Amino acid sequence: MKGYIHSTDTFGTVDGPGIRYVVFFQGCPLRCVYCHNPDTWEFRKGKEVTVDELLHEYDSCKEFLKSGGITATGGEPLAQPDFLLELFKSAKVRNIHTCLDTSGAVFNPDETDIIDEILRFTDLVMLDIKHMDSDKHKQLTGIGNENILRFAEHLRDLKIPVWIRRVVVPGIADDTEELFRLGEFLSTLSNLKALDVLPYHDMARKKYEELGMKYPLPHTSPLSKEDAVKARDIIMSGLKSGLKTL
Repeated sequence: MKGYIHSTDTFGTVDGPGIRYVVFFQGCPLRCVYCHNPDTWEFRKGKEVTVDELLHEYDSCKEFLKSGGITATGGEPLAQPDFLLELFKSAKVRNIHTCLDTSGAVFNPDETDIIDEILRFTDLVMLDIKHMDSDKHKQLTGIGNENILRFAEHLRDLKIPVWIRRVVVPGIADDTEELFRLGEFLSTLSNLKALDVLPYHDMARKKYEELGMKYPLPHTSPLSKEDAVKARDIIMSGLKSGLKTL
């Protein structure tokens, strides 16, 4: 079996616990307006590789990865479920920590068999929740958020540890009430292990130009670290409020 891979990183430090070997899967169903990897969008492109080839590269740098493991990111790894399953299953045979970085966009609550099988070999899920309002989520990404929130609840029901990620975009995804609602939702996730609030940046402008693409947010300024901290405080306030009502 071969999968379509955009690239790999042999020294990832922001893709899960420890230093990690990061596999960027090719293909994504979302079109996030603040995406910094639009070159991963197209399906059935990139480099075709086998699991053995990826694990061979992992072995070449594993001395640096003792406190980390393998992270599958993208693109959207769950859009290539059979290949992802083989990768994670083979990793667990070697006792390698596995992390899935996903938007949850392909989750179908009526057909969970293949995803549940993948999760059997998944130690940690990093899940992006881009907006709590489905209409605004569709404006941001091209789809609503219903199945993404259901995926978060599915992970909770299966007791899979989860880190939640949220990008805060000025004027688009920084509303106080919505951030508070996100915190309230997070209070229902008993499997929540961490919350990463990421400030929007525009460092991908040059990449869009090189790809001949129009940058979607030409007039949006990067979010300051101070405002990112404020946004995290609002989310945490919602989380604490939610916990009081449980």
